[in-house]
Amino acid sequence: MERIDNLDKKILSILSKNARIAFKDVAAVCGVSRAAIHQRVQRLIEGNVITGSGFDVNPKSLGYRTCTYVGITLERGSMYKEVVKQLELIPEVVECHFTTGPYTMLVKLYARDNEQLMHLLNGKLQQVPGVVATETLISLEQNIKREIPVHFDELDTE
Repeated sequence: MERIDNLDKKILSILSKNARIAFKDVAAVCGVSRAAIHQRVQRLIEGNVITGSGFDVNPKSLGYRTCTYVGITLERGSMYKEVVKQLELIPEVVECHFTTGPYTMLVKLYARDNEQLMHLLNGKLQQVPGVVATETLISLEQNIKREIPVHFDELDTE
């Protein structure tokens, strides 16, 4: 990816607050043409700066009432990629991170209830070859969810 200038940052700032905003509205705020916005956004996508767009579905609306973080300890850290392949087969696992600290991995998953959570832990996660221990943390409430802020110099658009 080439250098990200202040116009790119301004576009990212606007889109991170509302990914559904029309390019003509982004162009009006930025003081450039809609075509320029389209070209910039396309370049940011191709450069892997923008890595996705879509809708966030509220898991509770689908019956998933329990959000859980699970610290996983592996037999060997080098088994991480093989374990990830197995975790990808569990649809309730929505995030997976290779970490430092007390766990080899940290995963986020959703369960409909405690019974399903117990099945996911005992019947799925702990059965993955290489997993030697898990520690479960249930999220009682999510208070903050946002994109990382994009800072730019208001006076300099290039």
